[in-house]
Amino acid sequence: MDNIESCEGCGTLRTDEFEQSIYTQMVIKMAEFQTLTGGDPAKANPKLTALNVQLAQAEAEIEKLINGLMGANTVLLSYANGKIEELDAKRQTIMKEIADLSAEAVSPDRIARISELLDNWDNISFEDRREVADGMISQIKATNEDLDIVWKI
Repeated sequence: MDNIESCEGCGTLRTDEFEQSIYTQMVIKMAEFQTLTGGDPAKANPKLTALNVQLAQAEAEIEKLINGLMGANTVLLSYANGKIEELDAKRQTIMKEIADLSAEAVSPDRIARISELLDNWDNISFEDRREVADGMISQIKATNEDLDIVWKI
């Protein structure tokens, strides 16, 4: 039987190189995050801000439609009803995303602590490094060719 199939695996990942790469990406991400929040970690997550803008736009569209329905006939009311239902479904989806992001949000104190630990990376314990990674990263997907990080911030 010559039909032997095997998985090549993800290749070789060297711990030191992998950790250094992750650290470099965390430093870059923290710099981006602090730039987007104006250096003030107390400001909202940019993703959360964008969702709040989308929510406000959807609510404004709904209000505009409702205000425009004064004296509308039955046909116009049915079309407006459909559009309002569509906008309300969008609003509900955005509200859920906001709630999910808010639940996962990293507090300003935690951001300050993470930033402090990143600045002192070479002198911190393994537990402190884990705290930084847990505070910033949701998931890491790595192969010998690619590194994909899903961020919490």
